[in-house]
Amino acid sequence: MEDFINRVAQSALITLNLEEFIHPGERVVYDIKDNLFQGLMLREKDFRAFVKDHDWSQYDGQNVAIICSVDAIVPTWAYMVLAGKLQDHAHRYVFGDLAALEQDLFHEAIAGLDAEQYRDAKLVIKGCGEKPVPTYAYVAIMQKLLPVASSVMYGEPCSTVPLYKRPKVASA
Repeated sequence: MEDFINRVAQSALITLNLEEFIHPGERVVYDIKDNLFQGLMLREKDFRAFVKDHDWSQYDGQNVAIICSVDAIVPTWAYMVLAGKLQDHAHRYVFGDLAALEQDLFHEAIAGLDAEQYRDAKLVIKGCGEKPVPTYAYVAIMQKLLPVASSVMYGEPCSTVPLYKRPKVASA
C-alpha cells in the first residue's frame, strides 16, 4: 500500500485569513437625528447642553459610525464635536454608516500589518469563511502585499486561484 503525501502541508504556502483582521469590538451607530430640533435642524445651544450632559462612557471600546439618517441642516462642526467626545472612549469612530466603519477598521488592521514578514513568500488569501469580509479588505491586502510577495493566490491551499506572480528579472 502506498503512503499518501500531503503536498499542501509540505508546501511553502502561507495562508492569510482576513477574518483574523476583524476587530472584535461592538459596532454602534450614533444618529445625530436624535439631537435635531423638530427633526429639521441642529440648535447649537441645545446640542452643546446635550454633549455636556451625555454619558460618553457608554461608548468605551466600541466602534462608532456617526450618521444623520434624515435630511436635515447639520453643521460640520457638530460632527467634529461628537468626534471630540468619542476620542477618549471609542476604539474607532467614523462619519458614515456601518459599512464605512467596517472599511475603516479593516484599513487600520491592514495598515498595521508588517508586510516585510511576507517578503518573497507564496501567499494564499483565504476565501470562504464563517464571518463576512468586505471586498475592500481583499483589495487593500493586495495593495499591501504585492510589493513584497513572490506570488498571491485566492481560495484554499488545496484549490487556489492565481492572482499575481512576480515577474522574473532577466539577469545581465
